Amino acid sequence: MQARFKLTRHFTITSLVAFGCIAAAWFYFQTRESTLVESVQLQETQTIREMQALLVSRAEDDARRDLLATHESNQAQLARLLSNALWEDTLAPFLAAAQGIDFTRCLDLSKHQGTAPAPGPSAHTQGCLRQQGARVRALPQFAALDTRLLRVMRGSSISTIRLHDLHGTTLYSTNHAQVGEGQSDHVAWQGVVANRDFIASHVPVIDPRTNKTIAVFEVHTDVTTHLHRIQQTSADFRQTAANNQTRLERQALDNHGRLQRLEQMQLMMLAGLLVLLYAAHHSIARRAQAVIEKQAQESNANKQRLAQSEKMSSLGEMVASVAHQLNTPLAFSKSNVFMAIQALDDMAPGIRGAARVLDRVTTNAGDTAVSQPHELDTDSVRSQLSQFPDELRMTQDMLSDVLMGLDQMNEMVDNLRSFTLLDRARAVEVDLNTTLASVIYIAKAVISNRIRVVQKFSKLPKLDCDASQLNQVFLNLIMNAAQAIDGAGVVTVSTALDGQRIRITIEDTGNGIPDDVLPRIFDPYFTTKPMGKGTGLGLAIAKDIVTEHGGTLTVKTQVGVGTTFQIELPIPAGQPA
Repeated sequence: MQARFKLTRHFTITSLVAFGCIAAAWFYFQTRESTLVESVQLQETQTIREMQALLVSRAEDDARRDLLATHESNQAQLARLLSNALWEDTLAPFLAAAQGIDFTRCLDLSKHQGTAPAPGPSAHTQGCLRQQGARVRALPQFAALDTRLLRVMRGSSISTIRLHDLHGTTLYSTNHAQVGEGQSDHVAWQGVVANRDFIASHVPVIDPRTNKTIAVFEVHTDVTTHLHRIQQTSADFRQTAANNQTRLERQALDNHGRLQRLEQMQLMMLAGLLVLLYAAHHSIARRAQAVIEKQAQESNANKQRLAQSEKMSSLGEMVASVAHQLNTPLAFSKSNVFMAIQALDDMAPGIRGAARVLDRVTTNAGDTAVSQPHELDTDSVRSQLSQFPDELRMTQDMLSDVLMGLDQMNEMVDNLRSFTLLDRARAVEVDLNTTLASVIYIAKAVISNRIRVVQKFSKLPKLDCDASQLNQVFLNLIMNAAQAIDGAGVVTVSTALDGQRIRITIEDTGNGIPDDVLPRIFDPYFTTKPMGKGTGLGLAIAKDIVTEHGGTLTVKTQVGVGTTFQIELPIPAGQPA
């Protein structure tokens, strides 16, 4: 009952720890899940914010590109219209007059100065260009072209119109100060000028007679209003995105709050379920414990019955052999006793005759005239008396044989008595060498005379053990070793002390155990003996007995060479080795 209470309490504590671990693990994973969900929501919110910002930025860039492409296309069309409309009466005469002014002379000045080329035109070059530009502005065709172009620009978003020759020199500009300047690059966006934004478009001027490009129109358009409209639209997009982001964040907070409340409800439900599960589990465990204890008791009883059955099976074989061993000295002892009695009976007449002669001689010792009695057969008496020494020696020899037989029977009885006395005890201190010697002596009564049993005992300390059970193990292993030998062979039983362990080795020169049989030799009811020759419980019971003593039972085998069983039993702590 106390063991059951301890086991139940241990089970209760273990169950509580297990349920606590489950609850802690669930709480941990729920917390991690909540943190993960919150992190995912934050990442999603951040991703949406970045995507909206990117979307607004791309929309603004696309609007700028569309504006640029549209104005460039429009300005190109306008420049072509101007070129075609002004060609005959204004543009062609002006280009013809401007070709008479040589700007290349100014560009070649820096090549003849012998200095390293500078990033921009030199002062001499700039001065030369200004002089040539003044000559262009003085042309009457320049004034005519300027009048026509200014009239075209009036009321439009065009801010500047330039005309360049094929060398990039400005031949005409609505900003007259720029005439004569060089144009080395053609960037589309000219930046901010007085808080205004401009787009520059370049259109070639083609001579309709030769179909060759002879100049380039550069038209600057003010797109500040359009850009402001694009920027306002982008700002509206950003505000809408910010409002959406705020709603998403508020929704995420609401979802997180609902998730936390749901987790709390789940935690409470889990705690309730764990309590119910623990109660049911505890109730089932108590019932299972009772069933297990009952089964354990039945198993122990069955084990004891099986062990007793195995032991009685071995003892049955030994009883028959012991009976045969006792019958031999009993038979010749009985015969010798009968012969000794017969010899004594044969000596009785001679002894009685000698006694009568001795009585007659003693009675008539003083009568010298007395003659020898004729009725006594003195010769017969003398003959009988002469045989007495031989008969006495024969009787002594027969009685000596009887005594030897009695000694053999006494030795067998002593070993049997030692074996049976140990069988009635449970835990006692025994010398395993002594018990092994008794087991070997008894086993020899069953083992064939062709099998020799060799004892190699080392000095061992006494061991507190169940000698009866260990004797059963030793007897079973020795009998198995003998049965594994076909014909003549040797069974060696040795003992040794190895530190705090006693080692008993039983080795045979038999056939060995096949590899397919070796893993099953300790299984209950497994046997390779013919039907009716074995129960298959010997080695299983032997292993259980050795295990109950805290020891080990191992086997090593080689087919065709033999098998070695080794038992190791621990010496209790505190007991000298």
